[in-house]
Amino acid sequence: MLDCIIIGAGPGGASAAYHLAKRGRKVLVLEKAKLPRYKPCGGGVSPVVAQWFDFDFSPAIAAKVDGVEFTWQQGDRVAANLNTEPMWMVKRDVLDRLLLEQAQALGAEIRDETEVVSLNFNGTAWQVSTTGGNLEATYAIGADGATGICTQLFGFEEREIRPGGVLEINTPPDTPDAVHFDFGSLKKGFIWDFPQGSSHTASAVIMRGAGKNSEVKKQLLNYAKQLNLDASQFTYYDCPTVLWSEERVFHQQNSLLVGDAAGLADPLLAEGIRPALLSGLRAAEAIDNSLAGDNNALENYTQILQEEWGKDMGYAKTWGDFFYNKYNIPGMSSQIYKIGVKRPVAAKIMSQILCGEMRYSDVGEQVIKVFKKFFKLGK
Repeated sequence: MLDCIIIGAGPGGASAAYHLAKRGRKVLVLEKAKLPRYKPCGGGVSPVVAQWFDFDFSPAIAAKVDGVEFTWQQGDRVAANLNTEPMWMVKRDVLDRLLLEQAQALGAEIRDETEVVSLNFNGTAWQVSTTGGNLEATYAIGADGATGICTQLFGFEEREIRPGGVLEINTPPDTPDAVHFDFGSLKKGFIWDFPQGSSHTASAVIMRGAGKNSEVKKQLLNYAKQLNLDASQFTYYDCPTVLWSEERVFHQQNSLLVGDAAGLADPLLAEGIRPALLSGLRAAEAIDNSLAGDNNALENYTQILQEEWGKDMGYAKTWGDFFYNKYNIPGMSSQIYKIGVKRPVAAKIMSQILCGEMRYSDVGEQVIKVFKKFFKLGK
């Protein structure tokens, strides 16, 4: 019998497979698509993730950037240089393949074109029915993304799926060494454009309130028009996401959620790859410890994610509530842009957070006090 079956071959699932295999556990990754497969994704990765692995990520890095630009409705530009290690830009099919190859080299098994049909826990192990036959494992990890079936089949609470989209643009970016964030064009959301060497990727998510995929698509197509692109130069994909919620748990009976299936994306900037890789590592540690006899290992997994990622995301969520105008105060988002982004020191702080060299919690309370005072929302 397998020690663990991982459902989904993205960064979270591949990270878990790598770290379980590294510990000598018998692990199988199931992926319903044929690998390598395209995955719509912005593709920004903080270089701090290298500390969690002992192999070279450079084959998966399409570009490195040392600058960040912010605009409000494509104007009112502010820029900052990254006084940090340059941020990585990756294409998900390449990154995922690298992670899976590293896991395979340590003994993990990968099966693509294998879709999970049903899951049943018999009290001691998971019975996994797939299009390729029946399997059994002591533990299971759900890593099948924001719209996957594992959350429901494992018995976790439903999550709020936010509308998002991606434009793959097959022309060189205007600023190949900088990332670009535009606020205000997409109501209660934002657009970001990341360079990928000879191409670039524009993505968008509606971060708060009601929203539809059609609105995301409309604004991304408007963005393409402003770049003077015709339809032959880009391809649009829906790309829903689940943002962090501090009330969520990530463990159930012999099962864990990682990555987008767990809903770990940053509720201010929608960063998802870094928490996926981190959750894969911590899930592998939890299952390894549980197999070794630690009865509290899976519960500790939720607590560790809350401490290492969620504490910071609590501040990000509060910032996002202001910035994406959860309170429906007229002009709030544009005012936040002026007082919270446009100032050079603010742009530098945001760039350091993106690169993982600063945490929201380092300046979180001060920022929240400024916002509350400015909008007279209490102490």
